[in-house]
Order: sequence, then structure tokens, then C-alpha cells
Amino acid sequence: MLNVRPDSLSILLVDDNEADRMLAEEAFDLLPAKVWVNLCATGDQALAWLRDPGNPLPNVIVLDVNMPGMSGLDVLRAIREDPVLRPLPVVMLTTSDQPGDIQQAYELVVSSYWVKQADFAGFVRQIEDFVGFWQHARFHKGRP
Repeated sequence: MLNVRPDSLSILLVDDNEADRMLAEEAFDLLPAKVWVNLCATGDQALAWLRDPGNPLPNVIVLDVNMPGMSGLDVLRAIREDPVLRPLPVVMLTTSDQPGDIQQAYELVVSSYWVKQADFAGFVRQIEDFVGFWQHARFHKGRP
């Protein structure tokens, strides 16, 4: 679904839970802002997509922490170890409010750590705040 345009915000959202991906997509669709979201269900799928030179790099990566196989923290580590991907902003958006997860994410240089709101209206407000912030950010130009 990603179709990056210069006047839009592009996001790669990685979450293993199909219902959460659908809720996030619905929340982004409610926004008047131009936001392009590509969805991945696994960390391996996300890294393959990011490393494919045919895909434009997103402005921001959004990761869930708790995923089977490769966790969001594992994906964050792989991104920070990759010289091409390292500059990309990564935001954790997760249900985990465990201090250990939060600490590890910041040790791996996450841009921010957000705990998902339990109700849809609260989640939509989070997405609005998220997009509002990142629309004003300046980004790395992409692949060298």
C-alpha cells in the first residue's frame, strides 16, 4: 500500500496482530493528512522489505515489541546495525509497558516508546498526535 509522495508522510508499521494492523490502518485512514502506510506482519518481512532497494525507505518505522520469532526489539537492533537503515526513526507502539522493554528500546536508540491506548478513540488520538509530530520532522534523504 506504500506510495510515497514528497508531500506525504510514509510509515512502515510492523505488528503481528492482524486486528491491531487493521485498527491502525483504520486510524490512519481517518486522518485528513496524507499518510502512506505499508504493513508488515513479522520482523523478518519488515527487514526484507526495508532492505529491498526497489522499495523507498519510509520516513518512520513503527514497531510492536511483542511479536513471535523476531521481536520488535530484535528488529530495532537489526535496523541500528545496518548502515543504510540506521538513520531511520523508529517508534515503538506496543501494549508492553514493562520497564525492561522500555529501557532496552532506548538502549537500542529508539526514537520514542508509546504504549497503545486500550480504547479505539484513545488510539486514534495517539495516531493523530504521532502524525502531527512527524509531519513537522525533517528526514534523512533515503538510500545512498
